Amino acid sequence: MENRQVILNHDQIQQKLRRIACQIYEDNINEKSIYIAGIARSGYVMAAKLRDIILERYPLKVIMLEVIVDKSNPLYPTIKGIDNTALLKNKVVIIVDDVLNSGKTLIHSLRPFLEADAKKISTALLVDRDHKRYPVATDFVGLTLSTTNHEHIVADLKKGKKDVVYIS
Repeated sequence: MENRQVILNHDQIQQKLRRIACQIYEDNINEKSIYIAGIARSGYVMAAKLRDIILERYPLKVIMLEVIVDKSNPLYPTIKGIDNTALLKNKVVIIVDDVLNSGKTLIHSLRPFLEADAKKISTALLVDRDHKRYPVATDFVGLTLSTTNHEHIVADLKKGKKDVVYIS
């Protein structure tokens, strides 16, 4: 049986998300709108949770995007939620993922936003494992955790369910 230890319970995750949402707003207080781009699956769920908090608490329009990075062909990620990435020119984009492991997925997800000449690109993560192999900066982080390479962090984020982050 797998040995799991909870590192963030549902209430702690909600607190982290509220703080990240506040930081995103404070960092973009002069903007009328921002794009929040969640990396497919858990990153997108986290992005939707951040969007909901921002819309509930702050006067900022949020447009949701989903970034899909194909593990077998990571150089060409696709973006759902926008017909033409040229529309992102001079826009603020926040790329969201649940757990940062090596940084590979996050760095590949930057490509379409760099090509679109976004005004500013920031990153938001729930957990940064601090094992980066790629030069990725994390702007908004819920928890930075130094782990061994043998440990695995799982963020179990679901819409309408009790969220949990555990280490195994």
